[in-house]
Amino acid sequence: MTVEFPEDFVWGASTSAYQIEGATGADGRGPSIWDTFVRVRGAIYHGENADIACDHYNRLEADLDLIALLGLKAYRFSIAWPRVQPDGRSANPAGLGFYDRLVDGLLARNVMPIATLYHWDLPQALQDRGGWTNRATADCFADYASIVVRRLGDRVERWITINEPWVAAFVGHLEGRHAPGIRDEAKAVTAAHHLLLAHARGLERIRDAAPRAKVGISLNLSDVLPASGTAADVAAAAKVDMFENRLFLSPLFRGAYPQDAYEFWSGVTDFSFVRDGDLATISRPMDFLGVNFYEQHRVVADARHLDDPSNLVRGTRKLPPEPPITAGAVAIRPDALYSVLTRLHREWTQHLPIWITESGIALHDYIGPDGSCHDPERIDYYDAYFRAAAQAIDEGVPLQGYMLWSLMDNFEWAAGYRLRFGLVYLDYATQSRVPKSSAEWFGRVIAANAVPSREVDLVSEVQFDQGMSSDRRVLGSAHQTEQTDAAT
Repeated sequence: MTVEFPEDFVWGASTSAYQIEGATGADGRGPSIWDTFVRVRGAIYHGENADIACDHYNRLEADLDLIALLGLKAYRFSIAWPRVQPDGRSANPAGLGFYDRLVDGLLARNVMPIATLYHWDLPQALQDRGGWTNRATADCFADYASIVVRRLGDRVERWITINEPWVAAFVGHLEGRHAPGIRDEAKAVTAAHHLLLAHARGLERIRDAAPRAKVGISLNLSDVLPASGTAADVAAAAKVDMFENRLFLSPLFRGAYPQDAYEFWSGVTDFSFVRDGDLATISRPMDFLGVNFYEQHRVVADARHLDDPSNLVRGTRKLPPEPPITAGAVAIRPDALYSVLTRLHREWTQHLPIWITESGIALHDYIGPDGSCHDPERIDYYDAYFRAAAQAIDEGVPLQGYMLWSLMDNFEWAAGYRLRFGLVYLDYATQSRVPKSSAEWFGRVIAANAVPSREVDLVSEVQFDQGMSSDRRVLGSAHQTEQTDAAT
């Protein structure tokens, strides 16, 4: 059956600066921690980097036309901090000028700009002074936010301060798979607090510069379940839930860290980095919460968890997901999205609007002999997840928008270019863009503001101007499974 959405619901897609812009040395841009990290031997799949990526910086007008062609109502992008402040201090007019053109181009095409201020590309100059383990970085972020919002705040009405602070803190500072590549648990917890403090400082500055703006943060939240009903597994799942969800939700919405966080890290840190007034500042009201949703975990108690580096929470182990799974070995569970949204509304956010700011599936897409990219798995994925979102809305969750990850295939951090999340296929060698079958399907969803009946042909031929693709070579292989990141 067809599932309709509220009249004012906003559909769009997301990207991030480092993953698509390229031009890492152009027009005064300084190095970021990712420009440094990709040069570390073994850090990135096949030693790849984002020096060119999607070359979005040099192909802005064509990509804006593509956004309009797809029918997107909103486009969530991030601003490259080192493009705006190459040394982490002084403003770069050329960098700001690029985002002027981006925002103006979106508005000219009747697309809502949604700007993320931080999507992991900290200026290397600030990392050299301690990065997110240094409290002063939160104040630097506030200054950066002021520069950007004073320039763009007359046209951008919706802002996200920080994208996925959990990933920046723990994948970057505990697991070490992301920049800056640190493996130190105490530093990771400290970084988490300073990222939340940066959100609070940024929120203040945005409201000063653009009082009518809507401001939020994007959290990657997971659905955490015990593998059994035993007391040990239930306790283990609670630990993972604290680590991945409540460590951020509790200070933001209750002005305190969870008590079990202090207990869990009692031998690691005394939380002395939390100063008087910090939590009151962090818990100041937002205008919306962004949710990046990818994962459901089933957890067992396991005292030998450290034997597996993928298990970061002491005394617990995540079971390998059972099919259906993505090409990145992430469980496909639309019911988990429903669970996260309804729990958020019930336990944390109440009447606060929620936006899904990322949701997507990694596949090994390819151009077929007919010159098209057919991705029925992605259509099936979004069909199920949109229906789960609609069910949550029907039960009172104030979900206002859904941003797909991603607009186009891009540099997927430590996974390099091996996985594809985009609605648009990117031939990295030629930089040609080919809308996938899912792009055409999503365009129909947007136009109808509804998910079509399953009886409708979900893999109809793409009707877009094929002149946008100058090269039809088969670059991929059949869908396979690989272990990699879920969150982007």
